[in-house]
Amino acid sequence: MFSLTSRSVVTKMVTGAVALMLCHAALASKADDTFNVAFDSAPATLDAYKEADRPGLSLIRMVYSGLIQKDAQTGKFEPALASAFKFVDDKTMEFTLRKDVVFHDGSKLTVDDVVYTLNLVASKDYNARFQNTVSWIDKVEKISDSSFRIRMKEPFPLALEMLSENLPIYPKHYYQANMSLMGSKPVGTGPYRLVESQPGSRYVFERFDGYFGKKPAIKRLVVRILPDTNTQYAELLGGGLDWIWRLPPDAARKLSAQKSLDVKTVNIMRISYISINPRFQDGKSPLANLKVRQALNMAINREAIRSALIGGASKLTNAACNPLQFGCATDVQVYPYDVAGAKRLMTEAGYPNGFAMDMVMAYPPRAIFEVVSANLAQIGVKINLIEQQYSTATTAWREGRAPLLAAAWGSYGIADVALSTSNFFGGGADDQVKNPEVVKLLKEADTSVDPAFRKQRYAQALKIIAAQAYWVPLWNHSLSYAQNKSVNFAVDADEFPRFYKASWK
Repeated sequence: MFSLTSRSVVTKMVTGAVALMLCHAALASKADDTFNVAFDSAPATLDAYKEADRPGLSLIRMVYSGLIQKDAQTGKFEPALASAFKFVDDKTMEFTLRKDVVFHDGSKLTVDDVVYTLNLVASKDYNARFQNTVSWIDKVEKISDSSFRIRMKEPFPLALEMLSENLPIYPKHYYQANMSLMGSKPVGTGPYRLVESQPGSRYVFERFDGYFGKKPAIKRLVVRILPDTNTQYAELLGGGLDWIWRLPPDAARKLSAQKSLDVKTVNIMRISYISINPRFQDGKSPLANLKVRQALNMAINREAIRSALIGGASKLTNAACNPLQFGCATDVQVYPYDVAGAKRLMTEAGYPNGFAMDMVMAYPPRAIFEVVSANLAQIGVKINLIEQQYSTATTAWREGRAPLLAAAWGSYGIADVALSTSNFFGGGADDQVKNPEVVKLLKEADTSVDPAFRKQRYAQALKIIAAQAYWVPLWNHSLSYAQNKSVNFAVDADEFPRFYKASWK
């Protein structure tokens, strides 16, 4: 039997051995120049125009390149596959193609590849996953072997945003012959090329030495799909992984105590909100009453919920957009938490005893909206929470069957309110308000290339939306991720980890 003293010595020896093991494991990735990361879900495809989820789209951006690129820090658009670009008029852009770009199969990038790709994905028959990225394109025309023009259906201020990474160029010869293989054996012009894959399990990328731009500092990127978060944490601590993301607040706090790790948090484009349908039941529900909608806003203790259940770097939002986005006016009417005031409004609206109503919930965790429901119960509004998959919930909303929709929205990572406010209030499928004045203002802003004019119109629309309480703004989201201290890497606000920017310290 060990004495207390000897046990203490053994414990110290074991602890020291574990620490040494972790140290060696942590250095292993750096030694063989391999950046090991994990996602909790697998991409459905590596075809950029067919994939929908952020992890898959993040991997896709390692393999393909766009015509231009956006500096995440300055917001400036810079050349990529195109060496130069300009607006000929409000509906036409002209590009000059670089001459030194090759695909991963060694073939040279040509104007024909660009014209073929963009005309194909913009066609109705192709059915690109995100239509808003391509629907603005009327046609792409070849001018010469080094230049081409993109003609728009109408002035589209987000053209540069879409052409930066969202619209990669495919090799015409390969895609025509192997369209079905592009999702599993992609051929692009990006900084990494896929060299090995076990779909749904493991993907290995290697630095593409023929890349036209700044080459990645790290030679190899290995991405594993590990749905179980505890497995991710254990592997990160043991050195089997160098990077994981989407940490919940409690996990971020615990991992930040580990000396071998860096835990970082970044504000991202994603926001949470509750949409209110004033036209529910043909405008005969309580939601048609402005005072009821205002009371719902005032009855929810947003800050207490944000602080207790969201955490991180998240902040309350007051408008139907993310403050990180161009055009997001924040000087709108704000509804402070005021239960007594909310009760007065309910009485004035003719509902002193409240009412019962469904709330379709498309974005968990449920605990958040259970607290929201408890808040609303204080003014007599009895909420029946209905949890559904996002697609099912949005279908119910678009068909007018949901009076309230609790959800989150990431604007495709694009920092412009055309992808948030205009999506929900511009007269489209997600707009259950269809206020003609708001629709007109947003349409004018969405089809102008004058930044000052756009800001003014967006501000007008956002003020009406807030004054009419069509929406309960909740908070923006932050993203927490943990990485080995030997890694130098940061995730951008658009929620895309660009692993080709990573390096070893």
